[in-house]
Amino acid sequence: MGNEEVDVLVVGAGASAAAFAWSLSEKNIEVLCIEQGTEINPREYPASKQDWEISRQKDFHPDPNVRKHKYDYPINNKESDIIPTMYNGIGGSTIIWSAHFPRLHPSDFKVKTLDKIADDWPINYEYLEPYYNINDKMIGVSGMIGDPAYPPKVQRQTKPLPLGKLGSKLVSGFEKLGWHWWPSDSAIITEPYDGREECNSAGTCDIGCYRRAKASADVTYWPKALMNGVIIKDKCTVREITIKKNGLVDGVIYYDSEGKIQIQKAKIVILACNGVGTPRLLLNSISSLFPNGLANNSGLVGKNLMFHPISVVTGVFDSAIESFKGPPGCSIFSHEFYETDYNRNYLRGFMFQIGRGSGPLTTATGGLGLGKIPWGKNHHNIFKELYGNTMNIGIICEDLPEVNNNVSLDPVLTDKYGIPAPKVKYKLSNNSKKMIDFGNKCAKKLMNASGANKLFVARHMNGYHLLGTARMGYDPEQSVVDKHGRCHDVKNLFIIDGSIFVTSGAVNPTSTIQALSLSIADYIKINAKNILD
Repeated sequence: MGNEEVDVLVVGAGASAAAFAWSLSEKNIEVLCIEQGTEINPREYPASKQDWEISRQKDFHPDPNVRKHKYDYPINNKESDIIPTMYNGIGGSTIIWSAHFPRLHPSDFKVKTLDKIADDWPINYEYLEPYYNINDKMIGVSGMIGDPAYPPKVQRQTKPLPLGKLGSKLVSGFEKLGWHWWPSDSAIITEPYDGREECNSAGTCDIGCYRRAKASADVTYWPKALMNGVIIKDKCTVREITIKKNGLVDGVIYYDSEGKIQIQKAKIVILACNGVGTPRLLLNSISSLFPNGLANNSGLVGKNLMFHPISVVTGVFDSAIESFKGPPGCSIFSHEFYETDYNRNYLRGFMFQIGRGSGPLTTATGGLGLGKIPWGKNHHNIFKELYGNTMNIGIICEDLPEVNNNVSLDPVLTDKYGIPAPKVKYKLSNNSKKMIDFGNKCAKKLMNASGANKLFVARHMNGYHLLGTARMGYDPEQSVVDKHGRCHDVKNLFIIDGSIFVTSGAVNPTSTIQALSLSIADYIKINAKNILD
């Protein structure tokens, strides 16, 4: 395929792009996707090799500044309390994703109404529910219906991941305290599904699943979209989005796999570059119509960056709990402290996400706050005490939007093509600090009730969830896109990634990101003829 004008051009090939492209392709709409990274054969993931734990610290490290793949761009994170993490490639960050798959709660869409903070979404849970259901079927979700923390859900596609000795131990603590717990919804199948093998509990999910049990976008949506005629141009770096004098975008300028400048024309442009990459591209796309960045009349492009601040409490147990088995963080969750309680000294809440222990190398060299085991005669004794006998409780905190937490363009740092790199400024709020302190206390109480004899606490500095930098809303002065992901300022430009979140909730966002992208795809399918009018 050359650079002939296409109907729909998607920039990025991650979770949202894959779901969106598949949906349009089901109606025979012409879709071209441009992706900075490339495809990886699942059989080549480091998870299938003996040195898989070394890969996690090198070529599969979630921080592009550490990983430094040729398809990565640098990020100035020196003024950020949390390090943004991502992966460029077909499948995007679902390649390095633990596949925890909860939905937002109904309350997450109306935070201002309930708690007089932040803003309400222009949509609600009921609006997204049909798209959650479609997405679950495409993904193959393991889990169990009946969770009292949510409205009723349709039957999960496969049975829940096994609790194992680790989960059973912790359940005893939950029951003693009378706290909510439930088997996690997970995008990891426990039975053969849609031509994919079931999970074998190796626990290497975050560096790619060679069995394809984990529902990364490259093994779920993309094969079906490609069979329907969607085309992906990989190893291509988009420099800017171009716009005509009439205020409509008409394509992109990009560097192809050989580093040559190309122009791709399109009737509709879709951005799916995550909460850092999307504002970077918009801010780099300047013109006489948009001197401060494309679709940025509100001045909010790049503002209100949200992560999920995370703290991890690790417990050590006397008896073997086989914590080397199973996916890293998908066996159990608890929403006991999810909603605002005005008796606490903070607003909104957090989720407990229960994780397994570390692998042998990570245990020996210090993982999740355990600290490096000193070399010497006592090394092996300490290793035996820890390996297979630890579990982690992640405190996943809701991050409220603050305009000063933002993504801008760095005045000096660039990628290999001279395109300005993103500069991330983020400070942990007092509300988040108080929430983390309370969450740590609760997690320690739960560990003690479950029988842990030693406890370690560590702040998790990686920010896997990049949200809010092109938020949706009714008011063009207070938001970047409308409820359909359509930019207020440019009617044929849409955003479908986590940038459009209004608030973050306290759960992993991928399920909601994909549901949103499916809803936006439906809007375009219904209104395609009118979008350019």
